[in-house]
Amino acid sequence: MADRVVDVWGERAPFAPGEIWPQRVDEHLIVPRSEVERWVPSACVLCSNGCGMDIAVADGRIVGVRGRAEDRVNHGRLGPKGLYGWQANHSPDRLTEPLVRVDGRLRPTDWESAMGAVAGRSREVLDRHGPLAMAFYTSGQLFAEEYCLQTLIARGGIGTPHLDGNTRLCTATAEWALIESFGSDGNPGSYRDLDLCDTLFVVGHNMAETQTVLWSRVLDRLHGPGRPRLVVVDPRTTPTARKADVHLPIRPGTNVALLNALLGELIANKWVDEQWVQRHTVGYEELQRMVGDWSAERAAGICGVPAEDIRSAARIIGTGERLVSTVLQGVYQAHQATAAAVQVNNVHLLRGMIGRPGCTVFQMNGQPTTQNTRETGANGTLPAFRNWQNPAHVRELALAWNIDELRLPHWAPPTHAMEIFRQCETGTVKFLWVSGTNPAVSLPRLHRIRAVCDREGLFLVVSDAFLTETAQLADVVLPTAMWAEKTGCYTNADRTVHLSEKAVEPPGLARSDFDILLDYARRLDLRDKDGAPLVKWERPEQAWNAFTALSRQQPCDQSGLTYERLRGAGGVQWPCTQDSPEGTERLYADQVFPTSAAVCEDYGHDLVTGAQNDGDEYRANDPAGRAVIKAAPYLPPHEPADGDFPYELTTGRAVHHFHTRTKTARAARLQGAAPEMWVELCRDDAARLGVEDGDLIRVRSRHGEIEAAAVLRSGRPGVVFAPFHFGYFDRTDRHRHTRAANELTRTEWDPVSKQPVFKATAVRVERIGPASAVAPGEEAP
Repeated sequence: MADRVVDVWGERAPFAPGEIWPQRVDEHLIVPRSEVERWVPSACVLCSNGCGMDIAVADGRIVGVRGRAEDRVNHGRLGPKGLYGWQANHSPDRLTEPLVRVDGRLRPTDWESAMGAVAGRSREVLDRHGPLAMAFYTSGQLFAEEYCLQTLIARGGIGTPHLDGNTRLCTATAEWALIESFGSDGNPGSYRDLDLCDTLFVVGHNMAETQTVLWSRVLDRLHGPGRPRLVVVDPRTTPTARKADVHLPIRPGTNVALLNALLGELIANKWVDEQWVQRHTVGYEELQRMVGDWSAERAAGICGVPAEDIRSAARIIGTGERLVSTVLQGVYQAHQATAAAVQVNNVHLLRGMIGRPGCTVFQMNGQPTTQNTRETGANGTLPAFRNWQNPAHVRELALAWNIDELRLPHWAPPTHAMEIFRQCETGTVKFLWVSGTNPAVSLPRLHRIRAVCDREGLFLVVSDAFLTETAQLADVVLPTAMWAEKTGCYTNADRTVHLSEKAVEPPGLARSDFDILLDYARRLDLRDKDGAPLVKWERPEQAWNAFTALSRQQPCDQSGLTYERLRGAGGVQWPCTQDSPEGTERLYADQVFPTSAAVCEDYGHDLVTGAQNDGDEYRANDPAGRAVIKAAPYLPPHEPADGDFPYELTTGRAVHHFHTRTKTARAARLQGAAPEMWVELCRDDAARLGVEDGDLIRVRSRHGEIEAAAVLRSGRPGVVFAPFHFGYFDRTDRHRHTRAANELTRTEWDPVSKQPVFKATAVRVERIGPASAVAPGEEAP
């Protein structure tokens, strides 16, 4: 097999619309196949695609992986991270025993001492300050059962609203865009729709690097007969953009202006299914008024792309018969995030292209189990898509957990991550437990976050498999099992659920997050209203069964998804019930949306201010099963480039790394492909600055600075790109904070989704000398 750190997408298998995507089984072993003792079914957890795979085990160790040919998601393919990322499990710097801070230093201890300290401080904080002084910040990489337990402990046991995930940073906007338009979370379509469509609209989504196997599927369509037309919106000339029929390299922060112009073109050219819109939506007249004066020329002046290209893109989108759109961080982490994502939904609603084969919008996920944080209530909603403002939904949850309704924090929305850290900063929150994530690298304005995590008076607990930059600041560090070392379920971006079976034992004293949380709940002696233990589970499967029961008759109904049903399956899409035991490929096939007041996950927001809609008003104007078309005016970004900071920084992912490299930097093949931080410059900008490939440059914003090697590529002048993966754990001068991209970014978030703005920061650039390392460049296949 070719070296897949270089040949990222593998060989082509072209196919025509309506045909089955050909199978191709990718495999990487470090022993001869004859020495593999068993293959354990699982799925990849290094992007949101959720590719089915088998884990090869020999002598109690992972010795490789292979894609599962019959899996509905990947048909046997694996990307570079899937093929090589498991090597991190073997890393010699795995945490194998708990650590407790003594005299300013983290020192090894036993579980009894560590958990005694965690539970003891929790009880002290609760007794002295109450539940609002307790906070939990979780991941997008735990398993569903672990999120279920976190939610039950935090919301049902302790009674705090301060529980959120780092999914707030990557796909909170996906969740809220779906809720605002359709009444509920959950992407409506299936990856199979990519096999059927004749038009692709990719907005702020570098699929070629963020979801390599999904891009392989698209490439095989693009290389086959009946090629779909492709429109890409991205300031950068990515491998995805290089395949486009129309590439719109817009200025960062101008998504809403462009989308309003595209919607205006659809209406002006009568590329609207008027009958469908009148029958199945509300809000069309307001959208008509809003976009009526958004000409292509007006948008061109703001977005910095030719008006004719905007019209060409609109023509492709407006005349296609089967449209699939995908949206990701170029929208979610940008100015007016939710407003922009909702406008992509509006494109599909105007064209009536939802709920049918080959017709869907994907508000994509960034992390592998982010969908589960949303389904289980481990972020900004209640479990199983319940509405915190709906008394009936709160009552159902309290009944399922056998607790008093008043214990459930539902007087206001669950607290989002940026507000949790603000309350840690002010001293309101005195206990913070961070699970499987690394805010000391991933959050904006890092000097502030480091100061918050190191604040006297905040007791910081970190559960992780490695001593991350955040763990180095903790009072207690708990060593955790990783993927393949525990059993549980997780859901990908097209609602496909996989069961990952335990393949090997975790090293040393490391425990699964489920077992750690179970121990914590027992030590706190959390009780239900009858005085019985609140947590009645001993094993993950019991937590899963409780969650699927909780989901019954909800939009995310998974009541038919038992472990037994998932074993041997190539992934099953929810809803999965007794009436649909094979799962459900597409939502809204009946054109009925979960927007009625009794069902909807939230009553929605003003897209500009973020103001929460009033429940009484919503009920008085009940959409009654119709989708909601929401218009939004364009507003200029809050920190535009100027004379002092003439460039616009955008951050993002690179193909060989994930999140803050906690795992991928410890996989030799992946780390070797991209060992060091770099900054991407447009060649024209570099020429003006006197910068050549490999030169060391300094990038400075109003908030901080970094130093890195320059990589010169074709792209939009004025735009600077930096990958956000790189931190300090593997640097000898780890206290010199000039490497992480988030040294530059600012504290600002979207008013609806509360997702931080990483995509438009004004910066200046200067050459400071030669550099020794340059990142690899991925060429278009």
